Amino acid sequence: MTASTLRIGIIGLDSSHAPAFTGLLHDEQHPYHVPGGSVTHAYPGGSDDFEMSYSRIEGFTQKVRDEYGVAIVSSPEEVAENCDAILLTAVDGRAHLELFRRIAPYGKPVFIDKPMTVSSSDAAAIIEIAARYRVPIMSCSSLRYAEELTLALQDATHGDVIGMDCYGPMALQATQPGLFWYGVHTVEMLYRTLGRGCEKVVAQVTEEHDVVTGIWKNGTIGTIRGNRRGNNQFGALLHREKNSQFVDVYNHPKPYYASLLEVIMHMFRTGEQGIDPAETLEVIRFMEAANLSRETGEPVYL
Repeated sequence: MTASTLRIGIIGLDSSHAPAFTGLLHDEQHPYHVPGGSVTHAYPGGSDDFEMSYSRIEGFTQKVRDEYGVAIVSSPEEVAENCDAILLTAVDGRAHLELFRRIAPYGKPVFIDKPMTVSSSDAAAIIEIAARYRVPIMSCSSLRYAEELTLALQDATHGDVIGMDCYGPMALQATQPGLFWYGVHTVEMLYRTLGRGCEKVVAQVTEEHDVVTGIWKNGTIGTIRGNRRGNNQFGALLHREKNSQFVDVYNHPKPYYASLLEVIMHMFRTGEQGIDPAETLEVIRFMEAANLSRETGEPVYL
């Protein structure tokens, strides 16, 4: 470490994202190494009623401790005390508000892994607490910064964007209702492209698939297709005035996590939030509304 290296803490060692971020920061030989930070402290956390949380803590804790020399501590507060910035990677979106409430008074910038929360009320509370303590925050899926999506959005030779259709796997988890577990990835891709302003959503559901349609106030339509059968691939069709373009997120060798981590590190260094919190709040509300429409089959206004 050097004087300019940020001391980064992790809260939540129940997600594969924790060792993934740590490896990209520590491994200088990685072709997409992200410089400028080192994970120094981590709090394992975990949720006793969520198998995808409690079953993975031991393995990921061992990995970051033994392979990367990360100090394992007994509370989120210890992480905040000892670090310059925080990755809140706890896999359970229900836990994020309480964890954030405990570390916000330390004033350190925080990245909250997807989903920020599993309700718009919790998301609004996080944003209010962050504003109170002047804490820079950011929350999103790594798919938001997939390199092929970034390149497609930068190429405006075929005119303005007029719509988007995204697809991806959409496994369901009882503790992370509806879209919040895996649907968040495609929703993030949609919002990276279309931005705020969705007016209403309607969901159509079968046992094996979901299709959620969002209608924006300017008349733009965006859709996400969630699959529980068949392939587990993500992708999109980006519609412009003169052309529709397939966005193959697997076409670029750069991992999503590296692209996302570069944006996170910029926030950690500068305090500039990569995403307007109001947009993140709308992302959560979009999924909340889509979940209600999944149950009723009726359009739901955001």
